[in-house]
Amino acid sequence: MVQAYILIQTEVGKASTVAEVIGEIPGVIQAEDVTGPYDVIVRAQAETVDELGRMVVAQVQKVEGITRTLTCPVVHL
Repeated sequence: MVQAYILIQTEVGKASTVAEVIGEIPGVIQAEDVTGPYDVIVRAQAETVDELGRMVVAQVQKVEGITRTLTCPVVHL
């Protein structure tokens, strides 16, 4: 299982709606609107890195109101 944090920037005033919509996507563990340089932080999981990438590109990035995403895979050192 691969997990990642997805840091999201949104249009002004869209963070709450974006977090709510993304929270319903299969594989999303948690989606929270936050303050700071990013507006929403998501924790997601998938069976493989490729599957995680497909989720981000095909589902997360298509949510209306998102302007930029940064995916940070979790590593266990």
